[in-house]
Amino acid sequence: MQGVEFANCNCAVGCPCQFNALPTHGNCRAHTFIQIEKGRFGDVALDGLRWGIMGMWPGPIHLGNGTFQAIVDERANPKQRAALEAVAHGRETEPGKLIWQVFSAMVTKLLPTIFKPIELSIDLNTRTAKVKVPDLIESSATSITNPVTGNEHRARVTLPTGFEFTEAEFVSGKAKTKGPIELNFDTTHAHLARIHWSTHGVVR
Repeated sequence: MQGVEFANCNCAVGCPCQFNALPTHGNCRAHTFIQIEKGRFGDVALDGLRWGIMGMWPGPIHLGNGTFQAIVDERANPKQRAALEAVAHGRETEPGKLIWQVFSAMVTKLLPTIFKPIELSIDLNTRTAKVKVPDLIESSATSITNPVTGNEHRARVTLPTGFEFTEAEFVSGKAKTKGPIELNFDTTHAHLARIHWSTHGVVR
């Protein structure tokens, strides 16, 4: 699967989790949405579809007990819906090699997958993103700004052995949700990244 992703969580901009430190507020709440440019699951083509997840954990993710829900593009046909749900739930993936498989091991409450229209735009050049799923979530991201000058502050992080991305633009995000997973962010960590995933992990 190749494409771009937009993630936003409740940590301070920069997200200590990316550096193996504890989350800013001691717990984790987050969403991630993906625009697939090219992809397949077995013989099921996934080109052009969108999907995402929302999750919350009472403490750091590695301590588990999380609640998790997948959101799949309603344009997907039945086989594509099943394929994207499988990817989101970390199935058919080598243990510890990809973020979705890692998350699946840290979840005790798996909510039913939602099938809805997903409005999603991600621009790596301008470091902006927006996502909207009716009656579920609205979220956006913009560049980090210098608190004194108001100018854009650009930050890029490279994780040569990361299980989500190799390189990402770190930005500032906000989000509001309805439903069982409450995400209420304003000027918190977000990142935009080009992704390339397989059942064996991140393709580099």
